[in-house]
Amino acid sequence: MAGAGSASSSTRCPRCRAPILRQLVGQVAALTVTADLTPLTPAEQTAVREPNRLIWCLRGGEHTARRLTWTGRDHPAACPHPHVTEHRCPPAEPTTLF
Repeated sequence: MAGAGSASSSTRCPRCRAPILRQLVGQVAALTVTADLTPLTPAEQTAVREPNRLIWCLRGGEHTARRLTWTGRDHPAACPHPHVTEHRCPPAEPTTLF
């Protein structure tokens, strides 16, 4: 799953307005990923990790396009890039008063 994404866009989630990055990741079997742009600490990565929720390395920066790469078993432990996860909107607040 590592590899450059072909198309990415930084925007806000239409539901919760959180900053997100939407990108096509992979070359053969492409996967559309919608990731939060808030970096996670190692403890937060452990807390949110689930079988179907991957942690992504957010490469790039001020002068280069941001791109997501998977943090699989071959990912360096001392990676200097921020790590993010798949976006999930927070639970909606109840709208009724009773």
